[in-house]
Amino acid sequence: MEQLIQMNLTEEQRMRVADWISQGAKLAEVQSRLNQEFGIRLTYMETRFLVDDLKLTLKDPEPKKNEAPPVLDKKPAEEKKSAGGSPQPGKVSVGVDQIARPGALASGKVTFSDGQTADWYLDQMGRLGVIPAKQGYKPPAQDVQEFQLALQEQLQRMGL
Repeated sequence: MEQLIQMNLTEEQRMRVADWISQGAKLAEVQSRLNQEFGIRLTYMETRFLVDDLKLTLKDPEPKKNEAPPVLDKKPAEEKKSAGGSPQPGKVSVGVDQIARPGALASGKVTFSDGQTADWYLDQMGRLGVIPAKQGYKPPAQDVQEFQLALQEQLQRMGL
């Protein structure tokens, strides 16, 4: 899929994407601008693949002076609850199944900062699906972003 997307971009469009990245645009912004400016709708993961295929590197934000870089806590929510009573806000843990669910490239579980859990999967088309344990549950926006970053790390370790 990502090869098809890259091949459908014109050279000018590729240069614009490279320019956005060099100016410090994040994946979500690139995804949004592709849709707004070129009418190309991609999932977050497809946008990530596109950036990788174009051999572009996202810029890390410059840390403010006298400020330590943030450290992600990857302890499961159960450990956080026992350590401090309730989960810490903004802390998400992602696990990957050793054997992916049928029809998926990869699958696993996620625990959000409020202790809610969900199953996730990446299908054959590269689409991400999330099935919350509690029907109708919607995780906080910050948790979704943290989940996507943690999942991306896990998938890169797996070579996906």
